[in-house]
Amino acid sequence: MASIVRKDSKTGVRYDIQLSPTEHPDRPKIALGRIKKDDVLAIKTHIQRLLRHKMGAELSPLTQEWLVGIPDFLRRRLEKLDLIKSQNKGKSYTVKSWCEEYIKMRKNDKKTKDDTIRKMENVSNRLSLFFKGIPLEKVNPLEAKNFRAFLTGTVKLAENTTRKHIAISRQFFNAAIENRIISENPFKGQPVTIRANKTRFFYVTPEIAQKVLNACPDAEWRLIFGLTRFGGLRCPSEVLRLKWQDIDFEKDQFIVHATKTEHHADGGIRTVPMFPELKPLFQDVFDQAKSGTIYCITRYRDKTVNLRTQLTRIINRVGLKPWPKLFQNCRSTRETELFKLTGGNIKAVCEWIGNSPAVAMQHYAQITEADMKQAAKLAVLNDAGKKVHNRVHTTGETPEMSRKGSQKKIKDDGADSSNRDTTSLATTAYEQTRDIADSCDNSFYCKELREMGPAGLEPATNRL
Repeated sequence: MASIVRKDSKTGVRYDIQLSPTEHPDRPKIALGRIKKDDVLAIKTHIQRLLRHKMGAELSPLTQEWLVGIPDFLRRRLEKLDLIKSQNKGKSYTVKSWCEEYIKMRKNDKKTKDDTIRKMENVSNRLSLFFKGIPLEKVNPLEAKNFRAFLTGTVKLAENTTRKHIAISRQFFNAAIENRIISENPFKGQPVTIRANKTRFFYVTPEIAQKVLNACPDAEWRLIFGLTRFGGLRCPSEVLRLKWQDIDFEKDQFIVHATKTEHHADGGIRTVPMFPELKPLFQDVFDQAKSGTIYCITRYRDKTVNLRTQLTRIINRVGLKPWPKLFQNCRSTRETELFKLTGGNIKAVCEWIGNSPAVAMQHYAQITEADMKQAAKLAVLNDAGKKVHNRVHTTGETPEMSRKGSQKKIKDDGADSSNRDTTSLATTAYEQTRDIADSCDNSFYCKELREMGPAGLEPATNRL
């Protein structure tokens, strides 16, 4: 049985584990250095299990888990004693060869989406370019940070795109750890969370949308654009998956299959209303479709087609400047629009669009110019209310005294002076309120303004 050897030195107590003659004829020692006695006992237990496993016993899952995190010096010692197999013996990987190997494994599992593979290949190409010919285990945290600087400085990727690249890079290196090729991930600790970037928001107004629709070359392109702007669909994934069997003209609704969320409990399937803007677009394509046609969009079935490039040409054709995130901002605009049209029915809108309220608030909902104007109107109303408040309280009299004083002044000065009375001023403020409410195109903001009576905010009372 292996034994623990304690060695006292000037720098502290050190421990070795020495194998017995029955376990190894040379009785080799495994130096552990300065560690706690409890850790020494635990390591000794795992080494004894490895010795029994070498004799044919099944290896404990606890020891298998322990082997994943052991330091390199201990691993090399156990490999030399033939207690564990050498990692990838006779084979080493460069950054490029490992990324290619990992992508190949993901393709073979038949579960990874084509779009995910495409993104991995894109990141793999940039990793291979930066770490050209460098062994995987030689990449350290400093080199990983330099790769991030390469993405933002040389490639000039946006911050969120850079974060996505780092997330996929971390995925490559985590897989290498799982396969015991390396022990640490050099990309660990780098930020990868996608953040909302308000500078890239753009509200695609109905006027802009109509110009783009008019410039579309055919009915299919009008439907593609309409589904993103007025249906809020993801493009190209959801748009190109639409089949005629999913379209219900009688119920004015259609079924969307979301590739991005098909791993969710609902399978990524949602039902979307056929909004009034969409129905004629669907009808035009349906009338032109040949008998037996399966997909609503028959063109662009090749996965390498870039619809964004074609939409950019269409936008340029009408003299408009292409906005950031062409399809994403169409989807964002529609969700913002639906929040207002439904009076803030977040649950319904998020189900139609296919995202969560948290994601919608952070990455989709926009503050429009109309919202700013509406807020300004409410500010005017508040100013009017303050004037009423100041007029009543400038004399320092109680409301009853002010009313009696006003009544006396009316009797003394005559009916022509009634426009100075508080009641008259309140009525004027009410009329201003009604004008603002009537001009307000958003019931969500102005419902209470319309319901406010000329008596003001306080309930009417009888004369005391």
